[in-house]
Amino acid sequence: MSDAQHTHLTPQERAALGRAARTRVPRSRHADFDVAREGRTDPIDVIERQSASRIPEIVPIRYGRMLESPFRFFRGAAAIMAGDLAATPSTGLRAQLCGDAHLLNFRLLASPERHLMFDVNDFDETLPGPWEWDVKRLSASLVIAGRANGFGEPERAHVVQETVRSYREAMDGFAGMRNLDVWYARIDADEVYGTLSGKLGKEGRRRVSGTLTKARTRDHLQALDRLAHSAGGELRIAPDPPLVVPLGDLLPDAERERLEERLRELVDRYARTLQADRRALLAQYRVVDMARKVVGVGSAGTRCWILLLLGRDDADPLFLQAKEAQESVLAPYAGPSGYANQGERVVTGQRLMQAAGDMFLGWERVEGLDGRRRDFYLRQLRDWKAIPQADTMTPGIMRLFGRLCGATLARAHARSGDRIAIAAYLGRSDAFDRALARFAESYADQNERDHQALADAVREGRVTAKSA
Repeated sequence: MSDAQHTHLTPQERAALGRAARTRVPRSRHADFDVAREGRTDPIDVIERQSASRIPEIVPIRYGRMLESPFRFFRGAAAIMAGDLAATPSTGLRAQLCGDAHLLNFRLLASPERHLMFDVNDFDETLPGPWEWDVKRLSASLVIAGRANGFGEPERAHVVQETVRSYREAMDGFAGMRNLDVWYARIDADEVYGTLSGKLGKEGRRRVSGTLTKARTRDHLQALDRLAHSAGGELRIAPDPPLVVPLGDLLPDAERERLEERLRELVDRYARTLQADRRALLAQYRVVDMARKVVGVGSAGTRCWILLLLGRDDADPLFLQAKEAQESVLAPYAGPSGYANQGERVVTGQRLMQAAGDMFLGWERVEGLDGRRRDFYLRQLRDWKAIPQADTMTPGIMRLFGRLCGATLARAHARSGDRIAIAAYLGRSDAFDRALARFAESYADQNERDHQALADAVREGRVTAKSA
């Protein structure tokens, strides 16, 4: 029976499905991770296969970033963990997954109504799949970040258990709510600050308040100051090679003109995937410059373009990012996407999981200079975003942050999965919380071995890494 069919059962029948899953997969079994699993693919082979479809001169930057620390490696190793998660026990209950739910993919974001929200971010790998996979990736990321910060094992276990308990209790709350109330649920940043103020010291309150203020300054005007300059009396994207390279510096004139034409075509055609009112707004802007951008850790090497558009005048900018969408790393294990365009897969997953999405979020396919057609999704480059600083978190701050992440992930899963069955499976005890703390420690050990394998591969000349 599909999860959509579950929702047409009575609440009692859905809860029975969740309790029955405990018989098949006891909650304690989620601690299992077979570190010596037979047939586990060489982690370097996994990331090398991903690199084969990426821009060759940027791939060494990706490896250089992954080499910096076990946590940076983990951020780029979603494909490795997808294979590992597929070998772990599964309840058979599914939801729309983020696919890369590590702690830095939870952050402050702006809603179209200009409210600052806390939500999931980055849906490159989104796909329907077992809900446990997202919770396990989040839990492992907290342990890996905690190790980097020098937390002891009891402190790390406390962080994970608080996070998973927050997920479990939030899911229980959503199970008792009406469908529309689940859909309208969101985590407002100011409410978060009010809730946390009593639990934070003076320094913690100062840091959180500063983060909220900073997020509200990260808009298109701030991006204009940082990313653009005047050249010959016209605004242009400022070069910062190799991370940001304007098309004029990247290609000879003839090829640049062809690529510019195709990227303009991409923007024009992608507009058809927007709501009519937002399409009308976009039509009031004109594209004035384009550049290639190196993004993230896991995404480094995929094709990514930033586009500077101007509206009424030079003080009315709009920055869009067109990012290549490839097949989700979950697809070999969770099943292929139901969408022919991978950009549409990303956009649909984001709209399903986020409480309030980017008003310019859309998708399209365009032919590159090599004649290959590639899928892209487009969104605003920055809009009131603030990324958490994991390396400065104390155990107490990470516990509070983890609780936010857990509740947010539960809300995202509750919109598409059978929240009643999942809540019934989790129950009221801490059995699942404790199991994931043990799983996360085991997986952090594996991640360190995989990180060392990359270091060995670089030393042996198997792959090339470069700092940037």
